[in-house]
Amino acid sequence: MKLLEIIDKLNLEVVTGKNYLDRSITHGYASDLLSDVIANAESNDIWVTLQGHPNIVAVASMKELGGIIIVNGRKPEKETIEKAEKERIPILLSSLPSFEIVGRLWDLGISGSPKDAKKI
Repeated sequence: MKLLEIIDKLNLEVVTGKNYLDRSITHGYASDLLSDVIANAESNDIWVTLQGHPNIVAVASMKELGGIIIVNGRKPEKETIEKAEKERIPILLSSLPSFEIVGRLWDLGISGSPKDAKKI
C-alpha cells in the first residue's frame, strides 16, 4: 500500500517528506525503544512511535523505513524536522495512541514483519 493512501485513510498530518509519499509500505513496526527498531524493523516498514527526538530520523534512515508515525498528539522537535527533511524521511502525526494506530494499520492490511511470523 502506498504511504499516501495510509495518510488519507488514517487522517495523518504530514510534517516532513511531502515529496516522498509515493513509497510502498510493506509492513509495520511499533516500538519506542530505538535499539528494538534497529534490531527488528525492516526496509519499507512504517514505524509507529511516540518519540520525537532527532535520533528517530537516524534510525529510520539507517533501516530504510518508509516513514514514521508519531502518536498521542506529540510533535517532533525542530531539529528532528530539519533532519528528516534532509534525510527524506516522512514524519506523520496522529492524535491517536499507538494501539489504535496499529489496529487501524492492521485493518488496512499492513501486518507486522514476516520474520516475526516465523518466530511463532
